[in-house]
Amino acid sequence: MLKNMNIKYKVLFVVNPISGGIDKSVIVEHVKERMAARKGELHIYYTNGKNDKEELTDVIKDFKPHRILIAGGDGSIKLVAEILKDDIVPIGLIPAGSANGLAENLNLPSTTEEIADIALGDNFVEVDCIMVNNELCLHISDIGLNAALIKNYEEGDVRGKLGYLIQSVPTLIKSDFPFRFSISIKGQTMEHEAVLVAIANAKKYGTGSRINPDGEFNDGIFEILVFKKFDIPQILKTFQENAEYEKDFLEIFPASEAHIKCYKKVPFQIDGEYRGEVDSVNAKITSYKLKMACPPEFAQNAAKSR
Repeated sequence: MLKNMNIKYKVLFVVNPISGGIDKSVIVEHVKERMAARKGELHIYYTNGKNDKEELTDVIKDFKPHRILIAGGDGSIKLVAEILKDDIVPIGLIPAGSANGLAENLNLPSTTEEIADIALGDNFVEVDCIMVNNELCLHISDIGLNAALIKNYEEGDVRGKLGYLIQSVPTLIKSDFPFRFSISIKGQTMEHEAVLVAIANAKKYGTGSRINPDGEFNDGIFEILVFKKFDIPQILKTFQENAEYEKDFLEIFPASEAHIKCYKKVPFQIDGEYRGEVDSVNAKITSYKLKMACPPEFAQNAAKSR
């Protein structure tokens, strides 16, 4: 915490009131109780979906928080990350969105009380950031079938994992896969036919599907994942720990920079948010990182992997 105990520990709490269809009042009360016990200063900002970036930029500049907590999904985290960039203010996550991919990969516990303690705790991991088509990506972006599913999910009425399940069959029926891609890494270009190409800075989607066994948040690279076919037995394996995938299902290519060309426009998403159809994607690791609060064992494992 602070060496000078006369300075109050200042926490900015960013709350997305509508994410995931979850009532955030209980979460807010937990954080208030913990901050009161620490005699810290708490400022709560509720996002409104209109001018959040401008307002939050001013709040961070004026309040000068020592820690930022976020109650929301991946979109809320990204909002704060885009403002911070080179400013190393630790972030604590309290997952409360439809898509909680980053939190899923941090192996956060299930109870609000435990999560709040970790979010305000002293164990951290530095998370690599990727620029994908000039937009920040913290977790996983992809082109193809999953992005089409996210598009249909956003247009549907049911939130959470059930909403994704409901949209899965219509997505398969409507999608014109496989797609043709060319992928350029370090001057080498490869041609692939695939149902999905992902740019992954983490191991798992927010659903818990483990698509990137080689993924590490803090290794200075990302992985290009080429899923060559729609194979239900192999897809079910992604929900198992330490599963091994057949090469004709998945190929993995490490990269710090990559260019992907699509031979026709294909659905595209970044961190669980649909970004339309594209015919090319550029991805590059940035020079800055985010400092994220995490469970002690996660911080220890991350330190060992470096």
